[in-house]
Amino acid sequence: MIPLEVFILIVGFIAFTGIRIAKEYQRGVVFRLGRFKGIRGPGLYYVIPLGIESSVTIDMRTLTVSAEQQETITRDSVTVKLNAVMWYRIVDAAKSVISVRDAHSAMYQMALTSLRNIIGQHDLDEVLQERNKINDLLKQAVAPPAVPWGIEVERFEMKDVELPEAMQQVMAMQAEAIREKRARIIKAEAELEASVKLAAAAAQMSNPTALELRRMQMISEVGAENNSTTVLMIPSDFVSMAHNVSNFVKERTGNQ
Repeated sequence: MIPLEVFILIVGFIAFTGIRIAKEYQRGVVFRLGRFKGIRGPGLYYVIPLGIESSVTIDMRTLTVSAEQQETITRDSVTVKLNAVMWYRIVDAAKSVISVRDAHSAMYQMALTSLRNIIGQHDLDEVLQERNKINDLLKQAVAPPAVPWGIEVERFEMKDVELPEAMQQVMAMQAEAIREKRARIIKAEAELEASVKLAAAAAQMSNPTALELRRMQMISEVGAENNSTTVLMIPSDFVSMAHNVSNFVKERTGNQ
């Protein structure tokens, strides 16, 4: 026969093993004889020992999952390597235990699959330039299937896109060509604007006096610097006269 004191001690120890404590961010999913009984916590709660009741503790905080680097092909047949990060949290502890065997593993695998599928439906330029759009599509791809598991997807975003070296060189050449095109267009527009301004200035300087004043101003600007340039002022009428004399001499010489 077991002494009464020993029996009381054993019963007390067994009863003590049924005490559970859930932290503020935890919930206990309780099963009684294999059937779902309810959600308990946070704080102190009790489960019937000896296998009559059992509990599974679920973390309700937001979890961060970094998807391993994935090599996939875009719609325009360019191979890229991608890294992505997903943030999600369990909002229904019972569903996360009853509806799926391993909720975290299931979410990770679904994230990898969705990442490859979404990238394969877009061109490389869209992946590089429209990241917000791609991120929204990634979230829409994983959020609905996670609802029956009691999981809410908060964010799913690409972290890094790695391109082949040859593709990087091609894109650098393309960017350089675009910049050169813009520079030529800007230079042509400047030449056009300058020609318009010069034509307007020439029209204003039709008066010989205004033209001579402009020449004097140009001489003063050249002479402002310490240089060895010598400027001789020759009236335009004199140049015309010299040209006429030269033509006359050539004609006379040719006739003789």
